[in-house]
Amino acid sequence: MRTRVKEYRLRDDLTQAQLADLVHVTDRTIISIEKEKYNPSLMLAYRLARVFHTTVEDLCQLAENMRLEDAENENL
Repeated sequence: MRTRVKEYRLRDDLTQAQLADLVHVTDRTIISIEKEKYNPSLMLAYRLARVFHTTVEDLCQLAENMRLEDAENENL
C-alpha cells in the first residue's frame, strides 16, 4: 500500500526513529511502511495521521490505492 508517510516525515524534519517513538513502534516498522513492505494497522494509521495533522484517507492515499486495487482485480 502506498502512503505519504515518508513525504510528511521529511516535510516535518523527523527521522524514522523520531517518528517511530511518537507513534510507539520501532523504526523498522516506519522503514517498512515507507518501502511499501508493511501495511499499517488502522490504529497505527490514525496515530500517524494525528502526528501529521491530516486524515487517514490522505495519509494512506485511499483513492489511489483503491484505484490500483480495482485495476488488479479486473483480471480476476
